[in-house]
Amino acid sequence: MGDLADCWPLSEGTEVRDRLLEAYADPARGYHDLRHLEEVCARVEELIAGGVTGCDREVVLLAAWFHDAVHDGRPEDEERSAAWAEDELPALVTEPATVGEVARLVRLTETHRPADDDVDGCVLSDADLAILAAPRDRYEEYAADVRREYAHVPDADFRTGRALVLRDLLAKPHLFHTAYARTQWEAAARANVERELATLTGPR
Repeated sequence: MGDLADCWPLSEGTEVRDRLLEAYADPARGYHDLRHLEEVCARVEELIAGGVTGCDREVVLLAAWFHDAVHDGRPEDEERSAAWAEDELPALVTEPATVGEVARLVRLTETHRPADDDVDGCVLSDADLAILAAPRDRYEEYAADVRREYAHVPDADFRTGRALVLRDLLAKPHLFHTAYARTQWEAAARANVERELATLTGPR
């Protein structure tokens, strides 16, 4: 967790950072945990290093830290996560607009459908969905972690709900919004999602 703490993009706010780390470390979480936070932050850095221009790194990383701050299986996780950012950030950043932008990006992760000219939104969305392009063993681990997060849902209901989510992803013209992610991740992600969907909807 020490290395992840170093990814916090502000020189201030270590108490806020540590509360966020504690939230992601909740043992009740399956996929949306510290590992997910670390992977999203790493993918943000990869996208910027890969040539995405016009991205506000500090804002996007702050949004990455807050985007799953609340994840308890109840409705409006993203809205409550954004509200947390709106409560904490005014004391930590100098530009009031930063608070609004971070909260907007957090809310965007509910749909992962940023406008084409929304560079910050495209970077955060792609970083959050990059797990879809993971190697097969990591993807299968991710799928199992998602199932564990919804352990309270009966198998048939989970399969139906998860299949709807995957079909919605596949219906997008592109899973990813930056040129780098489309080149590097799109094909692998579609193959993973299609394979999981076939497993969920095939004969049992």
